[in-house]
Formats: sequence, C-alpha cells, structure tokens
Amino acid sequence: MVKTFLLQAFFIPSESMEDTLLKGDRVIVSKLTPGPFDLHRGEVIVFADPGHWLRESVPTRRGPFGSAVAGALTFAGLLPEDSDDHLIKRVIGLPGDHVVCTDAQDPVSVDGVAVDESAYLKPGAAPCGTAFDVTVPAQRLWVMGDNRDHSGDSRCHPDAPYGGFVPVDLVTGRAYAVVWPFSRWAWWGTPGDFDSVTGSSGVS
Repeated sequence: MVKTFLLQAFFIPSESMEDTLLKGDRVIVSKLTPGPFDLHRGEVIVFADPGHWLRESVPTRRGPFGSAVAGALTFAGLLPEDSDDHLIKRVIGLPGDHVVCTDAQDPVSVDGVAVDESAYLKPGAAPCGTAFDVTVPAQRLWVMGDNRDHSGDSRCHPDAPYGGFVPVDLVTGRAYAVVWPFSRWAWWGTPGDFDSVTGSSGVS
C-alpha cells in the first residue's frame, strides 16, 4: 500500500545528478507529487523513460532464487526499484514556461528571469552546454541534470517522442531524501532558486 500510493525507493545508476546525487545513492520518492501536492520548478523528480532516452541495459543476473528474493523485497519496498526504465532529473520548466539558454556558459532563463543555479549545479559544469529556446507545452515538463556536461536530459532529445519534454503523467514522484548511504543522508524541500519567476509556480 505504501509503495503503491505514497513512497518508493530508487537507486541512482549514473553521475548525471552529481553532486546532488552520486552513483549508487538510494533516494525516497513521494508519489503524492504531482497529485495532491503540486510539483514546482527546481524539484528533483523520477519519471519513466518518455521514449529512447535510455540506452538498452543488461539485466542483473541473480538466478531463480535470487530473482525471487529480489522481486519480493522490491515489491515490499525494501529494495530500491530497478532504474533501468526510469530517470531522475531536476524540473526547470513547467507547462507554459519559456526556457532559454543562448550560450553554453550563460545562465538558464525562465520567462525572462535568469536563474541562479549555483546551489546545486556541479562545480565547473556549464549551465547549459548547448543553446536552446523552448516553450513548454501543456502537461509537459522541461528537465535537466545537475551535472549538465554529463546528463542526457531534455536538451538531448529533440527528435525523441514528445520532443525532449516529459509528460506529467510519466512522473513517478518527487525525490525528497537520500537515505543511503547514511553518511549522505539529506532532506530536500522546494528550492527557492525560481522564486523570482512569474506565472504559475506549480503543476499537479
């Protein structure tokens, strides 16, 4: 019941969200966002692959007994969900937002407001990496990784289904805590980096 409606654990498989998340971290995702609670710019989300974002992965071989045990633990929510068909990124643009980056080193702007992302961007990473100018369609999101130089996010999939945007109904939930390893335990609220952006601040 908890896993179906409230919370779910996920394993971080890549370096695309460094230094916020490191490869191998485990995060807890609230499935009440979007839904009863609005999703806001700057929040970190887990979502199903919108189509051709992920390369085909080799499944882990555990044997019949190991697979049965892992399946039972995952079903019970005690083992993180395999991330083979899910991604984790940060929401930069909500439906209707005009998201622009004119040069690799320029800050991202949303509705004409340059956003200071220094609180979470990986040190040394370019804010954009590539220029873009998009308006987010209804019920879609524009997402980017914190390690912009090594993140296959909305910028990288203009020819994929949905044109690089993520349908809201593919969002599993909002990541709100790192729970493993214990040395990296952290709790995230809604960041204030986008507070100066006008217009709607959330989507449900």
